[in-house]
Amino acid sequence: MTDEKPKKHKRTQQVFTLLVEVGRKDGDGLPDGSTGAALMCYAAGVDEDEAVRETVALLKHADLAPLEVTGYGTLQERLAEGHDISDEEKDLMDRALAENSVVVAQTTTFYQDA
Repeated sequence: MTDEKPKKHKRTQQVFTLLVEVGRKDGDGLPDGSTGAALMCYAAGVDEDEAVRETVALLKHADLAPLEVTGYGTLQERLAEGHDISDEEKDLMDRALAENSVVVAQTTTFYQDA
């Protein structure tokens, strides 16, 4: 009988592209008169579910109100689908992976039409 523990498979971190729609909340820092925003994020995780959980937690901690998250996959998945990905975007993905973090790359603020 051996005391060896089963080997854990190290799951590799990947970066996922996520589009997060946020609503309004007191102290959210969004411009006056806006109704919410869309945030393009690059998030590290062992799978997309983890990347989404981490992103939502981070945005809530920043006093934002996440409403919906749309996943666009990893760099490899996006390239396979024919997405045009700039070097700047790849650099931001590399940063998210190196820092095991969430990078908010772009914010588009929404306004209600009058």
